[in-house]
Amino acid sequence: MKLDSKIPSGPIQEKWDRARFEMKLVNPANKRKYNIIVVGSGLAGGAAAASFGELGYNVKCFCYQDSPRRAHSIAAQGGINAAKNYQNDGDSIYRLFYDTVKGGDFRAREANVYRLAQISVNIIDQCVAQGVPFAREYGGTLSNRSFGGAQVSRTFYARGQTGQQLLLGAYQALMRQVDSGSVTMFPRTEMVDLVVVDGRARGIVTRNLISGKIESHVADAVVLGTGGYGNVFYLSTNAKGSNATAIWRAYKRGALFANPCFTQIHPTCIPVSGDYQSKLTLMSESLRNDGRIWVPLAKGDTRPPMQIPENERDYYLERRYPAFGNLVPRDIASRAAKQVCDEGHGVGSTGLGVYLDFSDAIQRLGNSVVADRYGNLFKMYERITGDNPYEVPMRIFPAIHYTMGGLWVDYQLQSTIPGLFVIGEANFSDHGANRLGASALMQGLSDGYFVLPYTIGNYLAAARPDGLDANHAQFREAEENVNRITQRLLAANGQRTVDSFHRELGKILWDYCGMARNAEGLRLALGKIRELREEYWKNVLVGGEAEDLNQSLERAGRVADYFELAELLVTDALARNESCGGHFREEFQTPEGEALRDDANYSYVAAWEYKGPNQEPELHKEPLEFEHVHPSQRSYK
Repeated sequence: MKLDSKIPSGPIQEKWDRARFEMKLVNPANKRKYNIIVVGSGLAGGAAAASFGELGYNVKCFCYQDSPRRAHSIAAQGGINAAKNYQNDGDSIYRLFYDTVKGGDFRAREANVYRLAQISVNIIDQCVAQGVPFAREYGGTLSNRSFGGAQVSRTFYARGQTGQQLLLGAYQALMRQVDSGSVTMFPRTEMVDLVVVDGRARGIVTRNLISGKIESHVADAVVLGTGGYGNVFYLSTNAKGSNATAIWRAYKRGALFANPCFTQIHPTCIPVSGDYQSKLTLMSESLRNDGRIWVPLAKGDTRPPMQIPENERDYYLERRYPAFGNLVPRDIASRAAKQVCDEGHGVGSTGLGVYLDFSDAIQRLGNSVVADRYGNLFKMYERITGDNPYEVPMRIFPAIHYTMGGLWVDYQLQSTIPGLFVIGEANFSDHGANRLGASALMQGLSDGYFVLPYTIGNYLAAARPDGLDANHAQFREAEENVNRITQRLLAANGQRTVDSFHRELGKILWDYCGMARNAEGLRLALGKIRELREEYWKNVLVGGEAEDLNQSLERAGRVADYFELAELLVTDALARNESCGGHFREEFQTPEGEALRDDANYSYVAAWEYKGPNQEPELHKEPLEFEHVHPSQRSYK
């Protein structure tokens, strides 16, 4: 299989304009003849479905939540990047492009990243027109703040609820199309298989989460905007319902899975509090604008933080990275926190925590200004921990957050299965080995509003409607496959709950393939995962019936997919003998403990092909070429 990224020729500044001009078009009268399925209704999926409906296509949009408003995009609290340069502090499209390529440790496609930077300026205008209540300066202009990995202020925000406000804007656009009849919503419905006919994606099989009914849906193209796979680790900042089933079932139908080992650890999470905790809570990266991160200088110092004088504190990020300080990228801040905790300087009952202190900002700005910027985040922290961050520092520790890996897509966001398009966090595109803060919302809206509406038309113009219906043999085969999986899970009738298996799987991944990895540990993890997966199918307990509301069955299918995904994730980490971004192999680091890339041998996208049950996946490589941002040792000092 040869990977064709379909990157347009010409100067990088002109590639997207050239691509749009060269694309085939569907005339307005013909668009209503085409049916498009969109799976997922978060920022990427909701924006895409609304845009398709506005253009005149017939759209079916599916989400497992009871409403698109409950998509996990609401959890992106801190902001959205755009190269508007409103602060007049030296920002530009090229600087955003440069920061993103560098922040991803030179493991992203230049052309895609430059397009993202270009489109960023349009996203803000779109969202303002939708009424998104971005923060504003006294004179009425939009306000910006800084985020990790940048020395300019380019992040637009709505207090600490930016994702929620952006999602409401996309939701309004989506509901407008639902009201007009161009989009049909299917809430509480989960995609459980992809249907491929004559080599093209032609529909999906779904399970109604209320009735348990299995149904098939036919379309001329399928779009997956289903988010990332961070919940494979069990404890993550993702919503409990976030899962990888849609992209994993597509992988098993022939879509290549790219860079699965590129997982992001977020440095500002509320630390784990107990063995049976079900998820972790993120404290927005925006807090690092005004909060200072520190640990006690003395090992094992258990004094309350306000009793530790200034000269006995180590503001370790400011010390190690004076140019960026507390605003270094997430992967670097996370590893630094792990290092000081491993050395015995960690705080809290477990020793797995560092302080995020706002006392300087409160003294400088006053409580009211800090409350205006972060008030809802402070309230959330106090509600969860019982501590008032206006009076005592927050305690934070890194946690699994975002996944840069996902289904491989070309420049047009099409997977290796023609007719299957993948957007937002569900694809691997744009972020390389590490995502900069406030870039997830940017990519989701860029893909949904501004890229896919063009590129899907280019595909549909050559794909004539043919009257295919759900009685086709491939749809029947896919439904039978779903029923086989369901019956096998129900028939196990074992002794262990789904969550107990998932929790054990997540601990294996975190211990051996989390913030730090090495070959010995990864090989050990592979063996443990395979043993646990074998036990899962023999000893999992799934009660209830198939054709009923059955949340245990929902989780069981997702965890079955996580076992297979975990193997691929570890396999990918073992095959990449370098450190880059969120992938930190202990064997490959500089004398200062920073990630040490191997550009000569690993400057490629690792795209894995499914070869069948219990078969080793096949690795395909898309070489990465850098003409504008030349790879160098990443430095934030």
